[in-house]
Amino acid sequence: MSRIGKQPVKVPNDVKITVTGNTVNLEGPKGKLVQAFHPDIRVEFNQQDRCVEVKRATDEKYHKALHGLTRALIANMVFGVTKGFSKKLEIVGLGYNAKVQGKELVLSLGYTHPVHLDIPQGIKVDVTNPTNPARLTISGSDRQMVGQFSAVIRGKKPPEPYKGMGIKYDNEVIRRKAGKAFTSGAA
Repeated sequence: MSRIGKQPVKVPNDVKITVTGNTVNLEGPKGKLVQAFHPDIRVEFNQQDRCVEVKRATDEKYHKALHGLTRALIANMVFGVTKGFSKKLEIVGLGYNAKVQGKELVLSLGYTHPVHLDIPQGIKVDVTNPTNPARLTISGSDRQMVGQFSAVIRGKKPPEPYKGMGIKYDNEVIRRKAGKAFTSGAA
Protein backbone atom coordinates (compact mmCIF):
# COMPACT_ATOMS: atom_id res chain seq x y z
CA MET A 1 0.00 0.00 0.00
CA SER A 2 1.26 3.49 -0.82
CA ARG A 3 2.28 5.26 2.37
CA ILE A 4 1.18 8.63 1.03
CA GLY A 5 -1.91 7.37 -0.80
CA LYS A 6 -3.45 5.61 2.18
CA GLN A 7 -3.44 8.74 4.37
CA PRO A 8 -6.79 10.57 4.32
CA VAL A 9 -6.86 14.28 3.44
CA LYS A 10 -8.62 16.41 6.06
CA VAL A 11 -10.96 19.02 4.59
CA PRO A 12 -11.62 22.13 6.74
CA ASN A 13 -15.19 23.24 7.40
CA ASP A 14 -14.88 26.40 5.30
CA VAL A 15 -14.10 24.37 2.16
CA LYS A 16 -16.94 23.14 -0.04
CA ILE A 17 -16.12 19.86 -1.82
CA THR A 18 -17.99 17.82 -4.40
CA VAL A 19 -16.75 14.54 -5.88
CA THR A 20 -18.45 13.40 -9.08
CA GLY A 21 -16.94 10.31 -10.69
CA ASN A 22 -13.23 10.99 -10.96
CA THR A 23 -13.55 14.81 -10.80
CA VAL A 24 -13.01 16.79 -7.58
CA ASN A 25 -14.36 20.35 -7.17
CA LEU A 26 -13.08 22.45 -4.26
CA GLU A 27 -14.20 25.93 -3.29
CA GLY A 28 -12.65 27.84 -0.40
CA PRO A 29 -11.72 31.33 0.77
CA LYS A 30 -8.75 31.61 -1.63
CA GLY A 31 -10.45 30.36 -4.78
CA LYS A 32 -12.00 27.48 -6.67
CA LEU A 33 -10.20 24.45 -8.16
CA VAL A 34 -11.38 21.58 -10.37
CA GLN A 35 -9.27 18.51 -11.14
CA ALA A 36 -10.05 15.30 -13.03
CA PHE A 37 -8.16 12.14 -12.07
CA HIS A 38 -7.37 8.79 -13.70
CA PRO A 39 -10.44 6.53 -14.03
CA ASP A 40 -8.68 3.62 -12.25
CA ILE A 41 -8.35 5.71 -9.08
CA ARG A 42 -11.44 6.10 -6.89
CA VAL A 43 -11.85 9.27 -4.80
CA GLU A 44 -14.34 9.16 -1.90
CA PHE A 45 -15.40 11.96 0.44
CA ASN A 46 -16.43 10.92 3.96
CA GLN A 47 -18.98 13.51 5.13
CA GLN A 48 -18.82 12.61 8.85
CA ASP A 49 -15.04 12.83 9.24
CA ARG A 50 -14.69 15.55 6.53
CA CYS A 51 -11.84 13.70 4.87
CA VAL A 52 -11.06 12.50 1.34
CA GLU A 53 -9.84 8.93 0.81
CA VAL A 54 -8.17 7.67 -2.34
CA LYS A 55 -8.49 4.01 -3.44
CA ARG A 56 -6.76 2.21 -6.32
CA ALA A 57 -7.97 -0.60 -8.56
CA THR A 58 -5.00 -3.02 -8.35
CA ASP A 59 -1.54 -3.34 -6.81
CA GLU A 60 0.28 -2.79 -10.10
CA LYS A 61 3.23 -0.41 -10.00
CA TYR A 62 1.42 2.09 -12.24
CA HIS A 63 -1.65 2.17 -9.97
CA LYS A 64 0.52 2.52 -6.86
CA ALA A 65 2.19 5.57 -8.41
CA LEU A 66 -1.18 7.09 -9.37
CA HIS A 67 -2.49 6.40 -5.85
CA GLY A 68 0.14 8.55 -4.14
CA LEU A 69 0.05 11.21 -6.86
CA THR A 70 -3.73 11.62 -6.64
CA ARG A 71 -3.66 11.95 -2.87
CA ALA A 72 -0.84 14.53 -3.05
CA LEU A 73 -2.69 16.56 -5.70
CA ILE A 74 -5.88 16.60 -3.60
CA ALA A 75 -3.89 17.68 -0.51
CA ASN A 76 -2.34 20.52 -2.56
CA MET A 77 -5.78 21.57 -3.76
CA VAL A 78 -7.12 21.72 -0.18
CA PHE A 79 -4.07 23.72 0.97
CA GLY A 80 -4.37 26.03 -2.05
CA VAL A 81 -8.01 26.98 -1.50
CA THR A 82 -7.47 27.54 2.25
CA LYS A 83 -4.02 29.18 2.56
CA GLY A 84 -2.69 29.54 -0.99
CA PHE A 85 0.77 29.15 -2.49
CA SER A 86 3.38 31.79 -3.19
CA LYS A 87 6.84 32.10 -4.72
CA LYS A 88 9.22 35.01 -4.30
CA LEU A 89 11.54 36.19 -7.06
CA GLU A 90 14.41 38.65 -6.96
CA ILE A 91 15.61 40.63 -10.00
CA VAL A 92 19.26 41.66 -9.61
CA GLY A 93 20.98 43.97 -12.09
CA LEU A 94 21.71 47.61 -12.80
CA GLY A 95 18.64 49.18 -14.39
CA TYR A 96 16.54 46.02 -14.04
CA ASN A 97 13.03 46.62 -12.71
CA ALA A 98 9.48 45.25 -12.67
CA LYS A 99 6.00 46.75 -12.60
CA VAL A 100 2.42 45.56 -12.95
CA GLN A 101 0.28 47.39 -15.51
CA GLY A 102 -3.29 46.15 -15.41
CA LYS A 103 -3.21 42.41 -16.17
CA GLU A 104 0.35 42.53 -17.46
CA LEU A 105 3.79 42.26 -15.86
CA VAL A 106 6.40 44.53 -17.46
CA LEU A 107 10.06 43.64 -16.88
CA SER A 108 13.10 45.73 -17.84
CA LEU A 109 15.95 43.22 -18.03
CA GLY A 110 18.70 44.97 -19.96
CA TYR A 111 17.27 44.14 -23.39
CA THR A 112 16.50 46.82 -25.99
CA HIS A 113 12.80 46.45 -25.23
CA PRO A 114 10.75 45.73 -22.09
CA VAL A 115 9.39 42.19 -21.63
CA HIS A 116 5.59 42.03 -21.35
CA LEU A 117 4.01 38.96 -19.70
CA ASP A 118 0.25 38.41 -19.37
CA ILE A 119 -0.67 37.44 -15.80
CA PRO A 120 -2.78 34.23 -15.89
CA GLN A 121 -6.28 34.07 -14.40
CA GLY A 122 -6.10 33.14 -10.69
CA ILE A 123 -2.52 34.41 -10.21
CA LYS A 124 -1.67 37.58 -8.28
CA VAL A 125 1.66 39.39 -8.71
CA ASP A 126 2.89 41.87 -6.10
CA VAL A 127 5.95 44.05 -6.71
CA THR A 128 7.27 45.00 -3.27
CA ASN A 129 10.44 46.72 -4.45
CA PRO A 130 10.37 47.86 -8.10
CA THR A 131 14.11 48.59 -8.52
CA ASN A 132 17.47 46.93 -7.77
CA PRO A 133 17.01 44.34 -6.41
CA ALA A 134 13.38 44.15 -7.53
CA ARG A 135 11.27 41.73 -5.50
CA LEU A 136 8.19 39.95 -6.86
CA THR A 137 5.70 37.74 -5.06
CA ILE A 138 3.62 35.40 -7.22
CA SER A 139 0.65 33.91 -5.35
CA GLY A 140 -2.45 31.88 -6.11
CA SER A 141 -4.47 28.83 -5.13
CA ASP A 142 -3.15 26.47 -7.84
CA ARG A 143 0.35 25.23 -6.99
CA GLN A 144 1.16 24.20 -10.55
CA MET A 145 0.17 27.57 -12.03
CA VAL A 146 2.16 29.53 -9.43
CA GLY A 147 5.27 27.43 -10.08
CA GLN A 148 4.85 27.54 -13.87
CA PHE A 149 4.42 31.32 -14.03
CA SER A 150 7.41 31.79 -11.70
CA ALA A 151 9.50 29.58 -13.98
CA VAL A 152 8.39 31.53 -17.06
CA ILE A 153 9.43 34.81 -15.40
CA ARG A 154 12.78 33.35 -14.29
CA GLY A 155 13.37 31.97 -17.79
CA LYS A 156 13.33 35.48 -19.30
CA LYS A 157 16.74 36.22 -17.73
CA PRO A 158 18.23 33.37 -15.64
CA PRO A 159 21.00 34.40 -13.22
CA GLU A 160 24.49 34.29 -14.66
CA PRO A 161 27.35 32.85 -12.57
CA TYR A 162 29.90 35.70 -12.86
CA LYS A 163 28.11 38.74 -11.45
CA GLY A 164 24.88 37.05 -10.31
CA MET A 165 22.69 39.31 -12.47
CA GLY A 166 19.30 38.04 -13.60
CA ILE A 167 16.10 36.69 -12.06
CA LYS A 168 16.42 34.19 -9.24
CA TYR A 169 14.18 32.62 -6.63
CA ASP A 170 14.40 34.26 -3.20
CA ASN A 171 16.05 31.24 -1.55
CA GLU A 172 18.14 30.21 -4.59
CA VAL A 173 21.92 30.19 -4.17
CA ILE A 174 23.92 31.10 -7.27
CA ARG A 175 27.26 29.29 -7.55
CA ARG A 176 29.65 32.04 -8.53
CA LYS A 177 32.60 31.57 -10.87
CA ALA A 178 35.87 33.44 -10.82
CA GLY A 179 36.34 35.79 -13.75
CA LYS A 180 39.41 36.06 -15.94
CA ALA A 181 42.55 36.83 -13.95
CA PHE A 182 44.87 39.34 -15.59
CA THR A 183 48.59 38.98 -15.00
CA SER A 184 51.36 41.46 -15.58
CA GLY A 185 52.74 41.37 -19.11
CA ALA A 186 55.83 39.20 -18.49
CA ALA A 187 56.35 37.66 -21.90
